[in-house]
Amino acid sequence: MTSLDDLPLRPDLRGQTPYGAPQKIVPVALNVNENTHPIPEAVAHDIVAALAQAILTVNRYPDREFTELREGLARYLGHGLTADNIWAANGSNEVLQQVLQAFGGPGRTVLGFTPTYSMYPILAAGTGTEWIPGQRDADYELSPQTAAEWVQRTNPDLVFLCAPNNPTGTPLPLDTIEAVYNASTGIVVVDEAYAEFAPVGAPSALSLLPGRPRLLVSRTMSKAFAFAGARVGYLAADPAVTDALRLVRLPYHLSALTQAAANAALAHSAEMLAMVDEIRGQRDRLVAELTMLGYTPYRSWSNFVLFGGVTDPHSTFNALLEEGILIRDVGIPNHLRVTAGTEAETTAFLEAIARLDTPEAQ
Repeated sequence: MTSLDDLPLRPDLRGQTPYGAPQKIVPVALNVNENTHPIPEAVAHDIVAALAQAILTVNRYPDREFTELREGLARYLGHGLTADNIWAANGSNEVLQQVLQAFGGPGRTVLGFTPTYSMYPILAAGTGTEWIPGQRDADYELSPQTAAEWVQRTNPDLVFLCAPNNPTGTPLPLDTIEAVYNASTGIVVVDEAYAEFAPVGAPSALSLLPGRPRLLVSRTMSKAFAFAGARVGYLAADPAVTDALRLVRLPYHLSALTQAAANAALAHSAEMLAMVDEIRGQRDRLVAELTMLGYTPYRSWSNFVLFGGVTDPHSTFNALLEEGILIRDVGIPNHLRVTAGTEAETTAFLEAIARLDTPEAQ
């Protein structure tokens, strides 16, 4: 049987493993930061109707410029944005890949601050872009001084900033983003995949876009919109950036069905986002109750919580799995990460971990 070793694979891909969290069917899945609340039934019916209408035209290619979707995303984001500022693709991973295809590549570098989203170095490798792992401050925070020093030291062609950061959940101050932009001559990407879970009124990097043509703000409909299975990501930037991304996108990359579903969901953004407050509440509950149990959760502006003090993460992960509860071992020693689920799911996790593990002495 043929193996990878028998194929003329690119040398830099040899020995690599594909990205992927464990996929298991369990009663309580809290491992990949999905929105565990289903789409409201009335909204689902409208999405189905939009898909039914779109299916009648799939003998033709979809709108290559996904104009209606870009207009809808611009209205949703506000900040004076128009369709010319918006780009979208099949999940924010594809958006970031296209950014690297346009602005990265062989001989170019991208700086990120670890631990951070594990897809960044994978996307970099896939586009031949060198990944530079910068370091964070204590408690996984990132100050303007630390970030700017890394930029000045490494002179990257791109910088990826995760705000709030995954897998730590820690927020990113706007002055850190400004410091990175001012220190850099390249593209600065702020990945706001979890922005809707920040405290009400918290500022977004979208407010920094005017006058900064090298700044890109990436978003997704996967999390707050409970749309992970639909695969819709997008970014806001100077119109010149969207022109650059047209040079690397595949023809008709957003299907008619994807566009129809996303447009219908955006028309019901208030209903789709109604569960965000409840998720924030469960996230804060996780922080409070894990602290009472003796763990060290980090402050989180996302829909998940990273917590330290786990004596044996591998054993605890498996013990929870045996009880039908799936969380995430992100590879940080003595840490685990859990998604904020429904009240019942959060209760099940907290009750189980209270029985199964004794926090490591800090």
